[in-house]
Amino acid sequence: MGDASAKARCMATREQALKVFGKYNASESLLRHALAVEAVMRHFADMYGEDAEYWGVVGLLHDVDYEKYPEQHCRIAPELLRNEGYDEAFIHAVVSHGYGLVTNVKPELRMEKVLFAVDELTGLISAAALMRPSRSVLDLEVSSLKKKWKDKKFAAGVNREVIRNGCEMLGMELEELMRETILAMRKAAADIDLE
Repeated sequence: MGDASAKARCMATREQALKVFGKYNASESLLRHALAVEAVMRHFADMYGEDAEYWGVVGLLHDVDYEKYPEQHCRIAPELLRNEGYDEAFIHAVVSHGYGLVTNVKPELRMEKVLFAVDELTGLISAAALMRPSRSVLDLEVSSLKKKWKDKKFAAGVNREVIRNGCEMLGMELEELMRETILAMRKAAADIDLE
């Protein structure tokens, strides 16, 4: 079954997802991260002609268990999401972003590979934007981000290997993934405090 049938499997809405996210998370920084990933997922869904609402909700809820259960990240999420009425395909998509780190659920669909690739990258982009005089993603360019990428001390918590692996899964060059992710985050700049 392809990504296009995702909507038929789970009629998730953004409004519902925000309520679910808020039920398990109070952190403003985690919400900004979720909104950034949501925006990027919607951008890539549009790029690939897929369901932006569904992809966005997957992005919004990808860290649903992180604040309350950081040591069990991606292992508690299935139970929480089942209790909220999300189906197994949705749960697989959410959990697959932790592949090789906290779970052995491999990203299979293109949507899952995008989530895997951009989750860490949004953190790097946010950190790079905050270092700019403007504190904005609106004037952040790929060339500046690549300099930060090479500095292993900068945003040291960002797993660059995961981003590289995500690029391979998608068959994308790192520079292209950076460019598209920056463009997507610009669309949500006000919501993620990077305007």
